Amino acid sequence: MSPRRNRPRRHADDEPRPERPGITEQRVQQWQDGEWMVRNIFGAAATKTYRCPGCVQDIRPGVAHVVAWPADGYGDEADRRHWHTGCWRARDRRGPGVERSRNAPRYG
Repeated sequence: MSPRRNRPRRHADDEPRPERPGITEQRVQQWQDGEWMVRNIFGAAATKTYRCPGCVQDIRPGVAHVVAWPADGYGDEADRRHWHTGCWRARDRRGPGVERSRNAPRYG
């Protein structure tokens, strides 16, 4: 078995290079609630803390995640949401997250 490569692979000269390393090209995904523009953010490109709307937990810097916004063309920066990858994939199968205050009862 050969050792693991710790350096990124070189791009061939004919391949387009991403503008920002660690961020994929945006693409359209179809869901029950409409079409969404989606972009993956990988480890080193994730530099801020965000709140995932699926689980209402923090997405810490350095954690790979998904950024999604409506594909209708009317959205702006305020419509972008950062999701844990698993929460984004499971969003059709679960209800919306409920944000509670720190002292609120968990069940009841």
